[in-house]
Amino acid sequence: MSVAHVAQRAAASRSASRPAYEDSTMHITFADEAPVFDGDDLAIHFAALIDGEPVVCSITAEALEDHFGATSAREEDLLDAYARGTARIRAVCAEVLDDNGGQPAVLRSGLFRVAGMEPD
Repeated sequence: MSVAHVAQRAAASRSASRPAYEDSTMHITFADEAPVFDGDDLAIHFAALIDGEPVVCSITAEALEDHFGATSAREEDLLDAYARGTARIRAVCAEVLDDNGGQPAVLRSGLFRVAGMEPD
């Protein structure tokens, strides 16, 4: 499934979004759509909604292996790890989106070690 398709699905699900992150200067929510595996980039794509507009974000296989227990870069292992870490992934993503002005974000492994983004 393409990144454009993820954005289209997110736009269609605007009314069914998760709660906003209150610390943000923007209204950031996450679509209820299932994340999408991208075998070419070895990443999982998911949709954020910035003030109601879809923005496709991604987390790399390496980040899912290093921080969320994915045992391989296989689709099912990455999706399972994403499901286990969704809350933290979304929290870090919201911080990145707030910092970058709502532009698409790729969450890499090192980002989860940055001061202020490690788990409590």
